[in-house]
Amino acid sequence: MSRPLNVVHVTLGLEVGGQEKLLVEMARHADRSRFRLHVVSLTTRGSLAEDIEACGWPVTALEAPEGLRPGIVLRLARLFRRLRADVVHTHDDRPNIYGAPAGKLSGARVIHTRHNQGTRLSARQRWLIRLVSSFDDRFVCISDDSAKWAIRQGISLRKVRVQLNGIDLTRFAYSGSVPDGPAVLVARLSPEKSIDTLLRAVPIVVAKCPDFRLEIAGDGPCNEALHRLASESNLGDAVRFLGIVRDVPSLLARARLFILSSLTEGISLTLLEASARGLPIVATNVGGNPEVVADGVTGLLVPHSDPNAMASEVIRLWHEPKLRERMGFAGRLRVEERFDIRGMMAAYEAMYTG
Repeated sequence: MSRPLNVVHVTLGLEVGGQEKLLVEMARHADRSRFRLHVVSLTTRGSLAEDIEACGWPVTALEAPEGLRPGIVLRLARLFRRLRADVVHTHDDRPNIYGAPAGKLSGARVIHTRHNQGTRLSARQRWLIRLVSSFDDRFVCISDDSAKWAIRQGISLRKVRVQLNGIDLTRFAYSGSVPDGPAVLVARLSPEKSIDTLLRAVPIVVAKCPDFRLEIAGDGPCNEALHRLASESNLGDAVRFLGIVRDVPSLLARARLFILSSLTEGISLTLLEASARGLPIVATNVGGNPEVVADGVTGLLVPHSDPNAMASEVIRLWHEPKLRERMGFAGRLRVEERFDIRGMMAAYEAMYTG
């Protein structure tokens, strides 16, 4: 019997975020009879390194400084040779810029996954990504919308594949909407999540639903500004900031509905997790969100940056328990059909072997 293939994942960092959480799930669900994993962080170990190591896979942190550093390519190539890498799997743009040429120099097969939509790149960044994509054997996009952007930006059609994200359904069993639970948002507190839009919608909701409560789980660069906005808007007890929550399944199990206010999204893991739990969704109609949320069936889609539209749909769900129940159940079925981690892993592992 041939030896297991050595797969080296390359990521920018391992702090809590959607792509990083997915990498932990890939570590948990890898076929150990066929593959051996090693994770390389270009920057620091991050809080998720221990989760990956708990699965039995080593983590290497390069502590690379910011800015374009061509020397990292040779450094990675030497590391890949030492690890006898058969496959290099890069995650998002900067890891691909370094990891793809390094993978080819070391003789490895290169799989790249773009976990975002790739819509906010400069002309120079698009040129560089087109250049390094010539080293990729597969350029994987996590939504149909993202794949269209990649092809529009000059990525070879023969290399582009769509692979939807998946979650571990056993960790997110159906529980349904809790009648007296809060609305919940789980996200990195960063500009593209547009959480300020949601906070501006809260007073409109409270005027119609005095018992409305919102709990926001996550941390990030906008943390201080969002706290300040909540204070200036006199939101009081209507909004709670929870910080980073490691037990997301329990948080979702006590929620009434889930809200996502993003300006851009790939395939949001938190949307999948909320739907798996049986929560109805109010989300912005951007990126991959319409591929997760069937509008009017599993949730309600609204324009981005529109507090009034968001408030209107939140009010509707807050007052209609039967609608919440129907949408939550439909959402669970949709995740089971399209977003199971087992199907995702089988697809990636098929790419690893050609």
